[in-house]
Amino acid sequence: MSSSRRTISRRAKKAGTWYEGDRKLLNQQLTNWLSRAGNPEFGPAKAIISPHAGYEHCGSNAAYAYKELDPSVSRIFILGPSHHVRLNSIALSPASIYETPLGDLTVDRQVYDELFATDLFEEMTLQTDEEEHSLELQLPYIVKAMSKRREPYTIVPMMVGSIRPDKEAKYGQVLAKYLAQPENAFIISSDFCHWGSRFDYQYYDKTWGEIYQSIEKLDKLGMKAIKDLKLESFTSYLKIYGNTICGRHPIGVLIAAVESLNNESEQSGGQKPQYKLKFLNYLQSSKCRARYDSSVSYAAASLKEFKQPEEVPQTIDDIVDV
Repeated sequence: MSSSRRTISRRAKKAGTWYEGDRKLLNQQLTNWLSRAGNPEFGPAKAIISPHAGYEHCGSNAAYAYKELDPSVSRIFILGPSHHVRLNSIALSPASIYETPLGDLTVDRQVYDELFATDLFEEMTLQTDEEEHSLELQLPYIVKAMSKRREPYTIVPMMVGSIRPDKEAKYGQVLAKYLAQPENAFIISSDFCHWGSRFDYQYYDKTWGEIYQSIEKLDKLGMKAIKDLKLESFTSYLKIYGNTICGRHPIGVLIAAVESLNNESEQSGGQKPQYKLKFLNYLQSSKCRARYDSSVSYAAASLKEFKQPEEVPQTIDDIVDV
């Protein structure tokens, strides 16, 4: 794919429905959520996990992830799942501009060219891009979190299909070099458990308490597997419980990238940076107590880089307590 092409803009199709479409009101809403989330506690983040439901449901949760994002970075990779189109790869956008009520974002077409050159990536249609919400719901928060930066920055949106673990590993190896670069940060767009008959998922272990308590236990077992930063751990968890974590493949790609870098560090005697992940907040859209109830869970996390071996914490205290 060539970077010399006409400028295509992706419209903010979910503005006014999934989130506030008025610039002033949206900015104030994000300001309030970020203020309530408090000061950064596990940053600067090399990557965050953030939800992508309507802001009225998960906006406050996403703030816990975005408060860790460092505006000194100049490029932000966004990995989100595909909800409407079946993909067996990772698809990149035809757009050069992503519109938001808070301002436009520029797609890094040079990085896109590098990714296309691997023959592992495909290009989605503009319609496919605009119909998908998992990428768009991150955009206003990106503009807000980066608002203190005066220099230009770019984004690298990526729609991740239903790929097998071996493909997650392959994509992770490709993206590892970008994750290691100090100018880059990654955003992983994912909700957690979708529970209820409308989601065709009603796993319930009565020994864990009421349904909503079982869901929380289930999600936190998944968070614990993600914290291991080993693709095998997360894949094994999904096989056992089948939890409906819609961003499981973007999460898998991130884990694979981190695992690749951590393995390099171990092989070099710990002279390269190590990465650790911390979950900062957890929320359910409602508390399920009966089989006819339903809910979606949201979690916020931050991945941090530790440059010196003595800085790497042996344990990380967070909300994951199973």
